[in-house]
Amino acid sequence: MPKRPPEDKPANLNLRNIPRNTFYRLKMAAAAEQRTVKDLILALIEEKLLDLEKKGILPKSK
Repeated sequence: MPKRPPEDKPANLNLRNIPRNTFYRLKMAAAAEQRTVKDLILALIEEKLLDLEKKGILPKSK
C-alpha cells in the first residue's frame, strides 16, 4: 500500500474536458449555496468517500 502524503500539504487536481453544460450547472449549484465551486466539489467528494467507507469499500479515514 502506498504511503500517505502529509495531510498539511494540499494537493492539486486539474479536471479537463468537462462538458460545458455540466460546468455551468456546477457553477450555478455553488452559487445557489453561496459556496465556491471548489468548496462544493470538496463537499461532494467527502460525501462520496464517507459513503464508500460506510459500505466497507474504503478503509475508514483517521
